[in-house]
Amino acid sequence: RFCFFEPEMQERAEARRRLEHDLRAALPLGQFELHYQPQLDLARDRLTGFEALLRWRHPGRGLVPPDAFIPLAEEIGLISAIGEWVLRAACGEAARWPSDLRVAVNVAAPQFETGGLVGAVEGALAASGLPGHRLELELTESALLRHGDATLDQLRAMKRLGAQVSLDDFGTGYSSLTQLRSFPFDRVKIDRSFAGDAAVVRAVAALGASLGMRTTAEGVETPAQ
Repeated sequence: RFCFFEPEMQERAEARRRLEHDLRAALPLGQFELHYQPQLDLARDRLTGFEALLRWRHPGRGLVPPDAFIPLAEEIGLISAIGEWVLRAACGEAARWPSDLRVAVNVAAPQFETGGLVGAVEGALAASGLPGHRLELELTESALLRHGDATLDQLRAMKRLGAQVSLDDFGTGYSSLTQLRSFPFDRVKIDRSFAGDAAVVRAVAALGASLGMRTTAEGVETPAQ
């Protein structure tokens, strides 16, 4: 096919190039920060931990959410370095919390490709003094599908360090029961897109319970929800 050149094409290319340039400088300049989302045990009505959420405080754009820069970071090969920073920062922060609170950190699929993820987790735990059982690593179904046995081997190694592992956004990907059977996950997280479908939520919660996994429902922020 062919198309005629439009000025918007050049504008998009230049905007992406500027964003890539700024993103490469963000880590050395200390522009990343973590926000912490509480995790609650509704049955006992108490706080159990927090999920670390990455944000980029850009000097011109303000606070940039992860969906605006994480895909680009994965594409240009920065995600492993950023992920290691997140691990160190989150573990260091959690080490100052009460001992019954955990911290959850998201792990992107490309982080499994380099083979350095286990070492990064081990280093973050050692540097912070955080016990392994207080760290929870969250990965999506796509990470399991893309790297298969290599991912499972790394997950088993992290479990040996004491870390817990959860399957994030269950129900939005392939949602194969094989994924839940392939590895002893500690938790399954129901995506917030199912908040209005009580039947699906009940089914996944029952499935998790039968497999010995905790279940977290995302997007519950008010008593009514």
